[in-house]
Amino acid sequence: MILPSDDSGPRADIVLPCLDEAAALPGVLARVPRGWRAIVVDNGSTDGSADVARSLGATVVHEPRRGFGSACHAGLLASDAEYVCFCDCDGSLDPALLAGFVRRVADGECDLLLGRRRPQERGAWPAHARAGNAALSRMLHRRTGLRLRDLGPMRAGRRADLLALGLTDRRSGYPLQMVVRAADAGLKVAETDVPYLARTGKSKVTGTWLGTWHAVRDMRAVLAEPTVPVGVTR
Repeated sequence: MILPSDDSGPRADIVLPCLDEAAALPGVLARVPRGWRAIVVDNGSTDGSADVARSLGATVVHEPRRGFGSACHAGLLASDAEYVCFCDCDGSLDPALLAGFVRRVADGECDLLLGRRRPQERGAWPAHARAGNAALSRMLHRRTGLRLRDLGPMRAGRRADLLALGLTDRRSGYPLQMVVRAADAGLKVAETDVPYLARTGKSKVTGTWLGTWHAVRDMRAVLAEPTVPVGVTR
């Protein structure tokens, strides 16, 4: 079952995109804040991840269309909470920290809060992945004026706001498109430091130069999109 790690503040759903993460899921789900719903979106796992997640008390959503964005968006659509968080379920990030994220959004400090990854051990964040992230951060600044140092997967916002952004990317560009469209909509985007550990198992995206190149390609395509009117109101 999911063990409590925080029982204060507003409740939220946490979306955990999953592709063969059976080994990491027990530790990750044990860190989900008390009273929150963990939505594990299985994106075609062959290692029994869905069964592991279900046995530990998580809600399991099956998304057959491969892609990080496909999994994230399926989880967003499955959520019914006022606040929705996203986090990798490979053990590299601590879901317990998201309770603080949601409190800051609920208090009006920001509308979308991202976790800036700070590596805690050697090899947690390969050099080529950091370089790609830094380049995208510079391009994001030119496109939106935002000065963010990371475009990582850990984040929190209001479900209504995120749905109103009309996100369309279903690959690696999804997290960046969320930030770009939030900025275009006039939402306040901020970041806060979070510890970043070496993941459990092999990375599907940034663990290789080729994976990083594909992610950067997807994100560059997002940055090249024209400004899209969105339905967020404040």
